[in-house]
Amino acid sequence: MNDHELAALNQKLDYLVAISLKLKEENRLLRAKEQSWLAERAQLMEKNDVARSKVEAMINRLRTLEHES
Repeated sequence: MNDHELAALNQKLDYLVAISLKLKEENRLLRAKEQSWLAERAQLMEKNDVARSKVEAMINRLRTLEHES
């Protein structure tokens, strides 16, 4: 292997290392976003459950009032 081929190989290796570092950082950011979205989803599901319970309670009260009349 001559100096030119060795330099080209070294350059490719540097490029691959740089890409690997970039992808690791991108992956870290994506995982952080995923965790944030999962937390937001859990909060929204909780709010939805609370709203559903309130609506069901109102419906039951209306039915009770309807039967009392």
